[in-house]
Amino acid sequence: MKHTKWTKADSHKAKQIWEAYQKQYDLSEHIGQTVGIDPKNSRIWFGNSIQAIVQQRDKEGLDSPLFFQRVGNETYFRKGGHK
Repeated sequence: MKHTKWTKADSHKAKQIWEAYQKQYDLSEHIGQTVGIDPKNSRIWFGNSIQAIVQQRDKEGLDSPLFFQRVGNETYFRKGGHK
């Protein structure tokens, strides 16, 4: 397994890919699902969880780092309590 250092440029590129994808496709059937975006080759995977996407990619023999997003949400996960 090859490890690649993730950069701010990778995050920026993944967000650009996701933004363009959302403009091109109807994602209504994917609302609430997880999307994994590979900024190196512009591929996108959908699944019910990060683990499901990783399993899909394992079957393809891929291990490049991904940017994860929840379809229909601005962020995948937000940590913090309410006061």
